[in-house]
Amino acid sequence: MTELVPERYPLAFQLYPYRRSPDQDAASPVRHKVIVVGGGPIGLATALDLGQQGVPVLLLDDHEGAGLGSRALCFAKRTLEICDRLGAAAPMLDKGVRWNLGKVFHDDRLLYEFNLLPEEGHAFPAFINLQQPWFEKYLFDAIAAAQAKGAPIEIRGRNRVDGLNQAADHVTLNVATPDGPYALEADWLIACDGARSPLRDMLGLDFKGRVFEDNFLIADVKMKASFPTERWFWFEPHFKSGASALLHKQPDDIWRIDFQLGWDIDRKKELLPENIRARVDAMLGTDVAYDLDWCSIYTFQCRRMDNFRHGNVLFAGDSAHQVSPFGARGANSGIQDVDNLAWKLKLVIEGKAPSRLLDSYDSERVYGADENILNSTRATDFITPKSAVSKLFRNAVLELAEKVPFARTIVNSGRLSLPCTYDGSTLNGPDCPTMPRRTRPGSPCPDVAMADGWLLRQLGNGFTLLTIDTDAPDLSTVHGLPLTRLATSAKENHLLRARYLGEAASAVYLIRPDQHVAARWETYDAKAVALALATALSLETA
Repeated sequence: MTELVPERYPLAFQLYPYRRSPDQDAASPVRHKVIVVGGGPIGLATALDLGQQGVPVLLLDDHEGAGLGSRALCFAKRTLEICDRLGAAAPMLDKGVRWNLGKVFHDDRLLYEFNLLPEEGHAFPAFINLQQPWFEKYLFDAIAAAQAKGAPIEIRGRNRVDGLNQAADHVTLNVATPDGPYALEADWLIACDGARSPLRDMLGLDFKGRVFEDNFLIADVKMKASFPTERWFWFEPHFKSGASALLHKQPDDIWRIDFQLGWDIDRKKELLPENIRARVDAMLGTDVAYDLDWCSIYTFQCRRMDNFRHGNVLFAGDSAHQVSPFGARGANSGIQDVDNLAWKLKLVIEGKAPSRLLDSYDSERVYGADENILNSTRATDFITPKSAVSKLFRNAVLELAEKVPFARTIVNSGRLSLPCTYDGSTLNGPDCPTMPRRTRPGSPCPDVAMADGWLLRQLGNGFTLLTIDTDAPDLSTVHGLPLTRLATSAKENHLLRARYLGEAASAVYLIRPDQHVAARWETYDAKAVALALATALSLETA
C-alpha cells in the first residue's frame, strides 16, 4: 500500500485525523455536489464559504491538519475583511501582529518609511503577521462552528486524490487512504492543491511563467527584541548577510528574517545551523540570544494557468497561479479567488444563474493574477537585478530616494498586496462619473464606520442595494434573488461621502455578494437596477 504520510511538512495542528467514511464501503461511487481538494488556507476558506451558504461540500486532504513552519505570513486587510465575513477574523486579529508601517534601508542608511493605511475609518489594519498554521487553524475552527450550526461541510484527512476522470456533468476521483483506495464523484471539483497541483497534472494542463534565478533563506528565530512592529527591508545591507534582507515580527516572539543568497549556492551547506547562525549573528549581533525556530531555502516563479475553469473543474490559489513572496500576494490573492468563486458557484448550483457565470470567475481572477504577477515580477527584478546596467539603475534610484520623494515611488521592495478591481468585467453595470473612482464598478467596497456598525459587516452574502441620501423601495426579490436594501445618509459621515458620493448629491450602489460594486447611479431606477443585476448574474439581457 502507498504510504500516505506526505513529505510536505510535519504537523503543527492535527485538525482532521483520518476516519473511515461510509463512502469507502459503498457499492458504487457516491456523488457529491462539490469536492474541494487541498486543506491549506484556500481549500479551507472555500469549504467554509460554500458550506455557510448551504452548499454541501466535501474537502479532501492528503494530510491531517496544518503543518509546521510560518510559510505564508502577511495577511492583508482585504483578506481579513473576507475572513470576517466568514466568521474567522476575530481570533486572527487577536493572535496576529498588526502593522501599517514599513522602512526601506540601503546599506546602513534609512531611505524612507511608508504607511500602508494612512487614512482613518477601517475595521482592520493594513496587514497582520500570522503564521500560516494559525491562519489554517482559525479557518478550521470557523468550519467546526459552522458545522455545529448545520453547515453541510465534511473534511477527510489522509484522503489523497490519485486519479481524475472528467465527464460532461461530473468528475470521478480515485482516492487513496490508509484503508485502501475508493472512488468518488462530484458535480463540481475545486482544485486548491497548491503550486505543484497533482490535479492540474492529471488534466495535462500547462502552468506557464518565469523562473527567477535566485535563492532566499528564511530564518524564523525566537527571541526577545525591541524592534518595532514594522516591515524593515535592506538593499545591500551593511551586515553583509545577503544581497538583501527583510525583518518582520510574528506572534509568540518569533521573527521572520529573509536573506537573498544568489543563484549559484550549495543549499545543503547554507542550511547547516552554524551557517544560518553566522548570517543571523551578523545581522543582530553576537550578543543577541535566539533560537532557530524554522528555516528553509526557497526559489520562486511567477506563472499561471491559461484558464482557471475547465468545465466542471475550477482551480484556485497556488494551483492556478504563483507569484514571488515579495508583496505578500500569494495567499492573499488565493483568498480573493475564494471570495469571487463561492457565490457564483452557489447560484449556478441553485439554478439561479447560468453556468457561464463561472466563466467570469476565470476572466476576473485571471485579470487579478496578471496584476499580481506584473507587480511581483517588477519587485523581483528590482530586488534581484541580473545585469550590471540594471543594478546601476537600481542603486541610482536608491541614492535618489534618500533625498528626493519622487524617487521613492520607483523603489520596489515588494509592492504590497491590494485587492483587485475588475475593470472591464462583463459583470460590471453602469457607472456614475461624478462619484469617486475608488468605488467604480468592479471595485471592492472600502469599509466605513456607520452609526450602527461597519459598512462591510452589513452587506451579508447576497446582493445589496446601498442607497445614500435617496429613496428606493424595499425590494424582496429581483430575478428570483433576494436583494437587500441598506439605506443610510452621508450628511454627518464625511468618510462615507468621500468614499461613495464624491461630487454626487446622492448614490445608489448595487453590490455583489463578494462586496464588489456591480453598478452605481445617482438615483434609483427600477429597470436600471434589474438590468444591472441581470448583467451581474450573466443572464440574457436582450
